[in-house]
Amino acid sequence: MMYFGEIISLCVAALWTVSALSSEIASKRMGVLVLNFWRMVLALLFSVVLMWVATGKPLPLEAGWQAWAWLLGSGLVGYFLGDWCLFNSYVVMGSRFGQLFMTLAPAFTAFFAWTMIGQTLSWHSLLAMVVTLAGIAVAVSDKSGTEDGQPLPRRGILYGLGAALGQGFGLVMSKIGIDYYTAALPAERLADISNYVPFGSNLIRCIAGLVCTWLWLMAMREWGKKRSVRSVGLSTDHPLAERPRPSLMSSLGDRRAVLAMLITVLSGPFIGVGLSLMAVQHTAAGIASTLMATTPILILLPSRWLFHQPVTMRAVLGAAISCVGVSLFFLL
Repeated sequence: MMYFGEIISLCVAALWTVSALSSEIASKRMGVLVLNFWRMVLALLFSVVLMWVATGKPLPLEAGWQAWAWLLGSGLVGYFLGDWCLFNSYVVMGSRFGQLFMTLAPAFTAFFAWTMIGQTLSWHSLLAMVVTLAGIAVAVSDKSGTEDGQPLPRRGILYGLGAALGQGFGLVMSKIGIDYYTAALPAERLADISNYVPFGSNLIRCIAGLVCTWLWLMAMREWGKKRSVRSVGLSTDHPLAERPRPSLMSSLGDRRAVLAMLITVLSGPFIGVGLSLMAVQHTAAGIASTLMATTPILILLPSRWLFHQPVTMRAVLGAAISCVGVSLFFLL
Protein backbone atom coordinates (compact mmCIF):
# COMPACT_ATOMS: atom_id res chain seq x y z
CA MET A 1 0.00 0.00 0.00
CA MET A 2 1.30 3.45 -0.93
CA TYR A 3 2.15 5.65 2.08
CA PHE A 4 1.59 2.68 4.40
CA GLY A 5 4.31 3.86 6.80
CA GLU A 6 2.96 7.42 6.84
CA ILE A 7 -0.61 6.26 7.55
CA ILE A 8 0.59 4.05 10.41
CA SER A 9 2.55 7.00 11.82
CA LEU A 10 -0.62 9.12 11.98
CA CYS A 11 -2.45 6.28 13.75
CA VAL A 12 0.41 6.16 16.26
CA ALA A 13 -0.03 9.89 16.88
CA ALA A 14 -3.69 9.27 17.80
CA LEU A 15 -2.74 6.42 20.12
CA TRP A 16 -0.05 8.52 21.79
CA THR A 17 -2.61 11.25 22.40
CA VAL A 18 -4.65 8.77 24.44
CA SER A 19 -1.48 7.52 26.13
CA ALA A 20 -0.31 11.04 27.04
CA LEU A 21 -3.61 11.96 28.70
CA SER A 22 -3.91 8.71 30.64
CA SER A 23 -0.21 8.87 31.60
CA GLU A 24 -0.66 12.33 33.11
CA ILE A 25 -3.50 11.05 35.29
CA ALA A 26 -1.68 7.87 36.32
CA SER A 27 1.67 9.60 36.94
CA LYS A 28 0.15 12.11 39.31
CA ARG A 29 -1.68 9.41 41.26
CA MET A 30 0.88 6.59 41.27
CA GLY A 31 4.23 8.27 40.75
CA VAL A 32 6.50 8.03 37.72
CA LEU A 33 8.61 5.02 38.71
CA VAL A 34 5.65 2.97 39.94
CA LEU A 35 3.68 3.71 36.78
CA ASN A 36 6.62 2.84 34.54
CA PHE A 37 7.19 -0.46 36.36
CA TRP A 38 3.60 -1.67 36.05
CA ARG A 39 3.25 -0.55 32.44
CA MET A 40 6.42 -2.44 31.53
CA VAL A 41 5.14 -5.57 33.31
CA LEU A 42 1.81 -5.47 31.46
CA ALA A 43 3.33 -4.50 28.11
CA LEU A 44 5.79 -7.39 28.35
CA LEU A 45 3.01 -9.81 29.32
CA PHE A 46 0.76 -8.72 26.45
CA SER A 47 3.67 -8.89 23.99
CA VAL A 48 4.68 -12.40 25.08
CA VAL A 49 1.09 -13.65 24.66
CA LEU A 50 0.80 -12.01 21.22
CA MET A 51 4.08 -13.45 19.96
CA TRP A 52 3.28 -16.91 21.34
CA VAL A 53 -0.11 -17.01 19.63
CA ALA A 54 1.01 -15.40 16.37
CA THR A 55 4.45 -16.92 15.85
CA GLY A 56 4.47 -20.01 18.07
CA LYS A 57 7.35 -18.68 20.19
CA PRO A 58 6.97 -16.51 23.31
CA LEU A 59 10.37 -14.84 22.89
CA PRO A 60 12.02 -13.76 19.60
CA LEU A 61 15.24 -15.68 20.26
CA GLU A 62 15.61 -16.23 16.51
CA ALA A 63 16.30 -12.51 16.07
CA GLY A 64 20.01 -13.02 16.81
CA TRP A 65 22.33 -11.44 19.35
CA GLN A 66 22.95 -8.27 17.33
CA ALA A 67 19.25 -7.47 17.14
CA TRP A 68 18.86 -8.19 20.84
CA ALA A 69 21.79 -5.92 21.71
CA TRP A 70 20.45 -2.95 19.72
CA LEU A 71 16.86 -3.44 20.90
CA LEU A 72 17.84 -3.82 24.55
CA GLY A 73 19.83 -0.60 24.20
CA SER A 74 16.82 1.04 22.61
CA GLY A 75 14.67 -0.06 25.55
CA LEU A 76 17.18 1.41 27.99
CA VAL A 77 17.27 4.75 26.16
CA GLY A 78 13.59 4.95 25.21
CA TYR A 79 11.52 3.09 27.79
CA PHE A 80 13.64 3.77 30.86
CA LEU A 81 15.43 7.11 30.45
CA GLY A 82 13.18 8.73 27.83
CA ASP A 83 9.86 7.75 29.39
CA TRP A 84 11.10 8.64 32.88
CA CYS A 85 11.73 12.16 31.59
CA LEU A 86 8.42 12.20 29.69
CA PHE A 87 6.25 11.16 32.65
CA ASN A 88 8.01 13.64 34.91
CA SER A 89 7.29 16.38 32.38
CA TYR A 90 3.60 15.41 32.49
CA VAL A 91 3.58 15.74 36.28
CA VAL A 92 5.47 19.05 36.34
CA MET A 93 3.81 20.89 33.43
CA GLY A 94 1.05 18.66 32.03
CA SER A 95 0.78 16.37 29.02
CA ARG A 96 -0.01 19.22 26.61
CA PHE A 97 3.29 20.98 27.26
CA GLY A 98 5.13 17.71 27.69
CA GLN A 99 4.12 16.85 24.14
CA LEU A 100 5.35 20.26 22.96
CA PHE A 101 8.92 19.21 23.63
CA MET A 102 8.33 15.87 21.96
CA THR A 103 8.09 17.80 18.69
CA LEU A 104 11.88 17.98 18.89
CA ALA A 105 12.06 14.18 18.58
CA PRO A 106 11.93 14.20 14.75
CA ALA A 107 14.98 16.47 14.62
CA PHE A 108 16.87 14.18 16.98
CA THR A 109 15.67 11.15 14.99
CA ALA A 110 16.79 12.61 11.67
CA PHE A 111 20.18 13.58 13.15
CA PHE A 112 20.88 10.13 14.60
CA ALA A 113 19.54 8.40 11.46
CA TRP A 114 22.01 10.47 9.42
CA THR A 115 25.02 9.92 11.70
CA MET A 116 24.37 6.26 12.54
CA ILE A 117 22.84 4.69 9.43
CA GLY A 118 23.42 7.29 6.71
CA GLN A 119 19.70 7.82 6.09
CA THR A 120 18.93 11.03 4.17
CA LEU A 121 15.71 12.88 3.37
CA SER A 122 14.60 14.55 0.14
CA TRP A 123 14.14 18.32 0.05
CA HIS A 124 10.33 18.10 0.00
CA SER A 125 10.32 15.77 2.99
CA LEU A 126 12.53 18.24 4.87
CA LEU A 127 10.15 21.05 3.89
CA ALA A 128 7.17 19.04 5.13
CA MET A 129 8.97 18.37 8.42
CA VAL A 130 9.72 22.06 8.92
CA VAL A 131 6.14 23.17 8.15
CA THR A 132 4.63 20.46 10.36
CA LEU A 133 6.87 21.26 13.31
CA ALA A 134 6.32 25.01 12.85
CA GLY A 135 2.57 24.48 13.06
CA ILE A 136 2.90 22.34 16.18
CA ALA A 137 5.16 24.91 17.84
CA VAL A 138 2.69 27.74 17.11
CA ALA A 139 -0.22 25.68 18.46
CA VAL A 140 1.24 24.80 21.83
CA SER A 141 3.85 27.47 22.60
CA ASP A 142 1.46 29.92 24.30
CA LYS A 143 1.11 30.02 28.07
CA SER A 144 -2.67 29.71 28.18
CA GLY A 145 -2.48 26.23 29.66
CA THR A 146 -0.05 27.02 32.49
CA GLU A 147 -1.08 27.94 36.01
CA ASP A 148 -1.59 31.73 36.33
CA GLY A 149 0.12 32.27 32.97
CA GLN A 150 3.55 31.65 34.49
CA PRO A 151 6.52 30.49 32.38
CA LEU A 152 7.14 26.77 32.14
CA PRO A 153 9.27 25.45 35.03
CA ARG A 154 12.94 24.86 34.23
CA ARG A 155 12.74 21.30 35.52
CA GLY A 156 9.86 20.58 33.15
CA ILE A 157 11.82 21.97 30.20
CA LEU A 158 14.79 19.71 31.00
CA TYR A 159 12.50 16.70 31.34
CA GLY A 160 10.89 17.53 27.99
CA LEU A 161 14.26 17.81 26.23
CA GLY A 162 15.39 14.51 27.74
CA ALA A 163 12.19 12.80 26.60
CA ALA A 164 12.61 14.02 23.00
CA LEU A 165 16.26 12.99 22.92
CA GLY A 166 15.41 9.54 24.31
CA GLN A 167 12.68 8.95 21.75
CA GLY A 168 14.79 10.10 18.81
CA PHE A 169 17.87 8.08 19.74
CA GLY A 170 15.81 5.06 20.79
CA LEU A 171 13.84 5.01 17.54
CA VAL A 172 16.99 4.89 15.42
CA MET A 173 18.46 2.14 17.60
CA SER A 174 15.20 0.23 17.11
CA LYS A 175 15.49 0.67 13.36
CA ILE A 176 18.97 -0.88 13.41
CA GLY A 177 17.77 -3.71 15.65
CA ILE A 178 14.81 -4.48 13.38
CA ASP A 179 17.10 -4.62 10.36
CA TYR A 180 19.29 -7.19 12.14
CA TYR A 181 16.15 -9.07 13.22
CA THR A 182 14.81 -9.41 9.68
CA ALA A 183 18.26 -10.28 8.31
CA ALA A 184 18.57 -13.15 10.80
CA LEU A 185 15.33 -14.81 9.70
CA PRO A 186 15.15 -17.29 6.83
CA ALA A 187 13.10 -16.01 3.88
CA GLU A 188 10.18 -18.38 4.50
CA ARG A 189 10.03 -17.59 8.20
CA LEU A 190 10.21 -13.84 7.52
CA ALA A 191 7.32 -14.09 5.08
CA ASP A 192 5.21 -15.80 7.75
CA ILE A 193 5.87 -13.43 10.65
CA SER A 194 6.97 -10.15 9.01
CA ASN A 195 3.98 -8.25 10.45
CA TYR A 196 4.92 -9.36 13.96
CA VAL A 197 8.62 -8.45 13.80
CA PRO A 198 7.91 -4.93 15.22
CA PHE A 199 6.01 -6.45 18.14
CA GLY A 200 8.79 -8.94 18.80
CA SER A 201 11.26 -6.06 18.71
CA ASN A 202 9.10 -4.12 21.14
CA LEU A 203 9.04 -7.16 23.45
CA ILE A 204 12.84 -7.04 23.68
CA ARG A 205 12.71 -3.31 24.41
CA CYS A 206 10.16 -3.96 27.18
CA ILE A 207 12.55 -6.41 28.84
CA ALA A 208 15.23 -3.71 29.06
CA GLY A 209 12.74 -1.13 30.32
CA LEU A 210 11.37 -3.47 32.99
CA VAL A 211 14.78 -4.59 34.27
CA CYS A 212 16.14 -1.03 34.46
CA THR A 213 13.01 0.26 36.21
CA TRP A 214 13.13 -2.66 38.68
CA LEU A 215 16.76 -1.93 39.53
CA TRP A 216 16.03 1.78 39.96
CA LEU A 217 13.08 1.04 42.23
CA MET A 218 15.31 -1.18 44.36
CA ALA A 219 17.98 1.52 44.51
CA MET A 220 15.44 4.23 45.45
CA ARG A 221 13.63 1.92 47.92
CA GLU A 222 10.23 2.77 46.47
CA TRP A 223 8.57 -0.44 47.65
CA GLY A 224 6.90 0.57 50.86
CA LYS A 225 7.12 4.30 51.43
CA LYS A 226 4.74 7.01 50.35
CA ARG A 227 5.91 10.34 49.00
CA SER A 228 4.22 13.65 48.33
CA VAL A 229 3.62 14.70 44.76
CA ARG A 230 5.42 17.88 45.78
CA SER A 231 8.67 15.93 45.41
CA VAL A 232 8.34 15.94 41.62
CA GLY A 233 8.00 19.70 41.33
CA LEU A 234 4.37 20.67 41.93
CA SER A 235 3.68 23.87 43.82
CA THR A 236 2.42 23.65 47.40
CA ASP A 237 -0.99 25.05 46.41
CA HIS A 238 -1.49 22.52 43.61
CA PRO A 239 -4.60 20.34 44.24
CA LEU A 240 -2.46 17.20 44.07
CA ALA A 241 0.44 18.53 46.13
CA GLU A 242 -0.69 16.95 49.38
CA ARG A 243 -1.84 13.65 47.89
CA PRO A 244 0.51 10.85 49.05
CA ARG A 245 2.06 8.82 46.25
CA PRO A 246 1.48 5.11 46.95
CA SER A 247 4.13 2.45 47.12
CA LEU A 248 4.48 -0.16 44.39
CA MET A 249 2.01 -2.66 45.85
CA SER A 250 -0.48 -0.24 47.40
CA SER A 251 -0.76 1.62 44.06
CA LEU A 252 -2.98 -1.19 42.75
CA GLY A 253 -5.67 -0.17 45.24
CA ASP A 254 -6.35 3.09 43.35
CA ARG A 255 -8.92 2.02 40.74
CA ARG A 256 -8.77 5.24 38.73
CA ALA A 257 -4.99 5.06 38.58
CA VAL A 258 -5.07 1.39 37.53
CA LEU A 259 -7.61 2.12 34.77
CA ALA A 260 -5.47 5.01 33.50
CA MET A 261 -2.42 2.73 33.61
CA LEU A 262 -4.17 0.03 31.56
CA ILE A 263 -5.17 2.59 28.93
CA THR A 264 -1.59 3.88 28.92
CA VAL A 265 -0.19 0.38 28.36
CA LEU A 266 -2.55 -0.54 25.53
CA SER A 267 -2.22 2.76 23.66
CA GLY A 268 1.47 3.26 24.40
CA PRO A 269 4.10 0.53 24.86
CA PHE A 270 1.97 -2.34 23.51
CA ILE A 271 0.04 -1.23 20.41
CA GLY A 272 1.38 2.30 19.91
CA VAL A 273 5.09 1.52 20.09
CA GLY A 274 4.64 -1.70 18.12
CA LEU A 275 3.02 0.27 15.31
CA SER A 276 5.70 2.96 15.52
CA LEU A 277 8.35 0.31 14.89
CA MET A 278 6.26 -0.97 11.98
CA ALA A 279 6.17 2.57 10.60
CA VAL A 280 9.96 2.86 10.46
CA GLN A 281 9.98 -0.40 8.48
CA HIS A 282 7.98 1.25 5.71
CA THR A 283 9.20 4.85 5.63
CA ALA A 284 12.20 6.95 6.66
CA ALA A 285 12.67 7.31 10.41
CA GLY A 286 12.57 11.13 10.20
CA ILE A 287 9.27 11.13 8.29
CA ALA A 288 7.67 8.62 10.68
CA SER A 289 8.81 10.60 13.72
CA THR A 290 7.49 13.88 12.30
CA LEU A 291 4.03 12.46 11.61
CA MET A 292 3.96 10.92 15.08
CA ALA A 293 4.75 14.40 16.42
CA THR A 294 1.26 15.65 15.48
CA THR A 295 0.10 14.40 18.90
CA PRO A 296 0.22 17.96 20.37
CA ILE A 297 -2.43 19.00 17.84
CA LEU A 298 -4.66 16.03 18.56
CA ILE A 299 -4.36 16.56 22.31
CA LEU A 300 -5.80 20.10 22.35
CA LEU A 301 -9.52 19.27 22.50
CA PRO A 302 -9.18 16.31 24.91
CA SER A 303 -7.05 18.52 27.19
CA ARG A 304 -9.81 21.11 27.23
CA TRP A 305 -12.34 18.45 28.22
CA LEU A 306 -10.22 16.66 30.84
CA PHE A 307 -8.07 19.44 32.27
CA HIS A 308 -10.05 22.57 31.28
CA GLN A 309 -7.23 24.03 29.18
CA PRO A 310 -8.51 26.65 26.71
CA VAL A 311 -8.11 26.24 22.94
CA THR A 312 -6.94 29.60 21.60
CA MET A 313 -6.80 31.07 18.10
CA ARG A 314 -3.07 30.41 18.13
CA ALA A 315 -3.77 26.74 18.73
CA VAL A 316 -6.24 26.65 15.82
CA LEU A 317 -3.76 28.43 13.53
CA GLY A 318 -1.02 26.02 14.52
CA ALA A 319 -3.29 23.06 13.78
CA ALA A 320 -4.00 24.41 10.30
CA ILE A 321 -0.29 24.93 9.56
CA SER A 322 0.52 21.47 10.84
CA CYS A 323 -2.15 19.88 8.64
CA VAL A 324 -0.62 21.61 5.62
CA GLY A 325 2.77 20.22 6.60
CA VAL A 326 1.40 16.70 6.94
CA SER A 327 -0.28 16.95 3.54
CA LEU A 328 3.03 17.86 1.92
CA PHE A 329 4.31 14.35 2.66
CA PHE A 330 1.61 13.01 0.33
CA LEU A 331 1.33 15.76 -2.31
CA LEU A 332 4.96 16.57 -3.17
